[in-house]
Amino acid sequence: MMDIPPRFTAAAVQASPVYLDAAATVDKAVSLIHEAAGSGARLVVFPEVFVSGYPYWNWTMNPVQGSPWYERLYRSSIDVPGPHVDTLCAAARQAGVVVVIGVNERGAHSLGVLYNTLLTIGSDGELLGVHRKLVPTWAEKLTWTGGDGSSLKVHQTAVGPLGVLACGENTNTLARFTLLAQGELVHAASYIALPVAPADYDMADAIAVRTAAHSFEGKVFSVVACSTISPEMADLIAGDDAETRKTLARPRSALSGIFGPDGRPVTEPLVDDEGIVYADIDLAKCIQPKQMHDIVGHYNRFDIFRLQVDNRPRTPLALTVDPSGARADGTPADTTTTPKEEA
Repeated sequence: MMDIPPRFTAAAVQASPVYLDAAATVDKAVSLIHEAAGSGARLVVFPEVFVSGYPYWNWTMNPVQGSPWYERLYRSSIDVPGPHVDTLCAAARQAGVVVVIGVNERGAHSLGVLYNTLLTIGSDGELLGVHRKLVPTWAEKLTWTGGDGSSLKVHQTAVGPLGVLACGENTNTLARFTLLAQGELVHAASYIALPVAPADYDMADAIAVRTAAHSFEGKVFSVVACSTISPEMADLIAGDDAETRKTLARPRSALSGIFGPDGRPVTEPLVDDEGIVYADIDLAKCIQPKQMHDIVGHYNRFDIFRLQVDNRPRTPLALTVDPSGARADGTPADTTTTPKEEA
């Protein structure tokens, strides 16, 4: 924990990707990183799967109709690590800012695996974290594979202890507590515009409620960034379908902003329109509120409650070496690999 909590300016980017074009979207992100840094930001948070878009067809088409779109998304997704990540890291280093950005990440082992991933990049350009959304929400299960607990980490950054979650994960009390219990003081929450939600669901309100809850419960600052739907995206997704086009234009589908440890917005949030929300953050303002309710300290009963988190990476294949040194076919094992190393 730092002796003197830092003060800094945070930027929440509300923008649309260059839909299904990873290279062009990364170029747009680099431009926005430099724009935010030029306005004094030291933390820049981007929307969920900003590179390079959200699978809205899962909500507007049946699975058979949407399958070709999955392939388009797969082809426009990125590898982590990879050249697009290198470009983003270089921009963070050049601008001297911490960056959180959502990407569609291709699985290294299967053409059928895409992850909804948040990258955390340090101000020195180092890739600090690769968080894969634990549970795709509702129709998203047609596109994304779930991540594992290995990425539920708080990173020590130039702007303080930083944790990240994607969209609906911010309703997962245990995931949020896992970050708070690691000393999180700055929370980045990335969302997508959701005009395809049920008619009685106000996405802007939902984002604000979730963000306020985490900030107030944890006595932390939250920076929330949400995407928008550009006219070009609407043209591509809706085609000649007037009803889908009307749905995609639904108001109050996006909200971005910065919330303080009292649960209130630090400045006026941005609703629906593209732009960047800036606010000054003083982490020392987290101290006094925690004297009242510190749910990861004195305001809890760890003799009664206990959260156990499995943070082991999950892989599709685990190879085991026979302790005798023989392979399954009876031939000698490679002497350069010991059972201990393989385990």
